[in-house]
Amino acid sequence: MLLAPKGFGHYWKTHYADKTFEHLYRWNTFDTVMLIPYFIVMLILAFYGVHRYQLVWLYFKNKKSAAKWNEPPMRFDRNHLPFVTIQLPIFNEQFVIERLIEAVCRLDYPRDRFEIQVLDDSTDETTGVASAIVERYARGFAGMEPQPILYLHRSNRHGYKAGALDKGLDVARGEFVAIFDADFVPPPQWVMQVIDHFAEPEIGMVQTRWTHLNRNYSFLTQVEAILLDGHFVLEHGGRSRAGVFFNFNGTAGMWRRETIATAGGWQHDTLTEDTDLSYRAQLVGWKFKYLQDVECPAELPIEMTAFKTQQARWAKGLIQTGKKILPRVLKSDAPWHTKLEAWYHLTANISYPLMIVLSVLLMPAMIIRSWQGYIQMLLIDFPLFIASTMSVSTFYMVSQKELYPKTWYKSIIYVPFVMALGGVGLTITNTKAVIEALFGVKSAFARTPKYSVKKKGEKSQAKVYRKRLGIVPWIELAIGCYFAWTVYYAISTENFFTVPFLLLFVFGYWYTGLLSLLQGRFERSGPGQEIHEKPYPVGV
Repeated sequence: MLLAPKGFGHYWKTHYADKTFEHLYRWNTFDTVMLIPYFIVMLILAFYGVHRYQLVWLYFKNKKSAAKWNEPPMRFDRNHLPFVTIQLPIFNEQFVIERLIEAVCRLDYPRDRFEIQVLDDSTDETTGVASAIVERYARGFAGMEPQPILYLHRSNRHGYKAGALDKGLDVARGEFVAIFDADFVPPPQWVMQVIDHFAEPEIGMVQTRWTHLNRNYSFLTQVEAILLDGHFVLEHGGRSRAGVFFNFNGTAGMWRRETIATAGGWQHDTLTEDTDLSYRAQLVGWKFKYLQDVECPAELPIEMTAFKTQQARWAKGLIQTGKKILPRVLKSDAPWHTKLEAWYHLTANISYPLMIVLSVLLMPAMIIRSWQGYIQMLLIDFPLFIASTMSVSTFYMVSQKELYPKTWYKSIIYVPFVMALGGVGLTITNTKAVIEALFGVKSAFARTPKYSVKKKGEKSQAKVYRKRLGIVPWIELAIGCYFAWTVYYAISTENFFTVPFLLLFVFGYWYTGLLSLLQGRFERSGPGQEIHEKPYPVGV
């Protein structure tokens, strides 16, 4: 991205400066053709990078506005607590469903004031496993009294998760609806920590913070945990404290049922039905709360392809939601800063295709500008580099310091890998997802497989739900080789300042590519059969 003091451009200038004006004109045209898109891309990436700094600023500026679970402005009468429906949408989750149901049945809330719905769209052994578990807990199991739990199975996955949630609402009795995905383990006190915040009649949704059951399982899960911590601390924290729109994360949150209805209900024309409903609800006047101090543990993906599948679904869904919702937001009566934050939020994944463009232009731009020297580099390239790249490390380290004030420094070692994986390694899969969203290409709601693993080295059942790899890992390895060549060029031209930045590209692409190809290679000789989910177009 940055410049070498000597190079091809210097060679050209030295040897051809006395040639005809025509030759010089061709060279200047080539300069323009290469450098204009290069700087446009860098400026846009810097634009989103500066926004990370802004979220950090909003988080600390509005610290006094943070909602706390034990300080609700109003409380419900303990003798007349509202009725709560707990929805558990699942699809092919045979390894984690028992853990989820057990945790939900142990929630500390009056048994005559809540019900549990297991909303099962599964097409594999999960149906038998889940229905048997529900039957046991409905009768009374493991020293518990009979639980108010109901099993609902759909043979037609119409609308995917959104369709399942909507179907459950048809028979739900609750005034409030809590939702937990299959890989979550809500603690017993969760409902009581959340419910009183709905005593304020204008509150439509309360989101709680995800934590990580298997954070220490592997190097990959450590990096994933830091990425999610940044989202839940600074994005949700900054937006909620500033009073702008933010979103329900699909799980570990509770809705007022009236809010869902008045916002138009669950809709399945995007892959992020949670964000879609969130914006529609806030546009019609409902207020949301984020309780950072209420934790809900969940399992992180343990394989690279599962992680990439999850991230691609979120990237595509946010762009789809942006196309659908942003025109309404911009035409609404919301304050301008709310509209601007919504723009940042819903369009942020456009940075992935821009990273592809930057990857293509990086080497030509380096060669062209190599003769210009360090002054222009420091005045132009370096500020853009700080804005677009260094903001990532600042963003995630601040989140770690907020969560772990005494041990946050131990996470510093992961920062380069967070930048390499989150900013570079996901570029290929997320670019494909973003382009599909921009051009209206529909795809299935691809669930993220989980296996109930916690400890380092614990054997998983990953082969059962392992995804097909396709050509993407090979493309990632090839691009990594290209950047390895740019590292060699930078060193050969004594452009040492660019080397650390270029190495992030090399590591990001090689790490994601190799981990995708090598995952489970030593388990495939054992028994078991790979199951591949049948793709259905969105809305079918």
